[in-house]
Amino acid sequence: MEHLTKETFQEKVFNYEKSKEWKFEGELPCVIDFYAGWCQPCKIVAPVLEELSKEYEGKLNIFKVDTEKEQELAGAFGIRSIPSMLFCPKEGKPQMAQGALPKDSFKKAFKDILNVE
Repeated sequence: MEHLTKETFQEKVFNYEKSKEWKFEGELPCVIDFYAGWCQPCKIVAPVLEELSKEYEGKLNIFKVDTEKEQELAGAFGIRSIPSMLFCPKEGKPQMAQGALPKDSFKKAFKDILNVE
């Protein structure tokens, strides 16, 4: 799983400095995990995302953003609580979910939001 910086986020997900309108830059739909090292629920989600990234390899990307290091990026998306997950389909608007989701909820979101099974 790749950790994104502001620069790589703008290349692979959305260049929010260039465009106000959401435009997804990625090849595959993706999920972005906004987390912090000190956050307990984030530590619960990490292995789940690790498993899912293997199960869905080639179908979607799972990225992580350290909100401590990337405060501007977290601010641009109004991240107030962590973990926050941003689900980005290839077409249509992204959707945000908050909290440590169980594996089944991720799979449902992959299907419903990202059209990936």
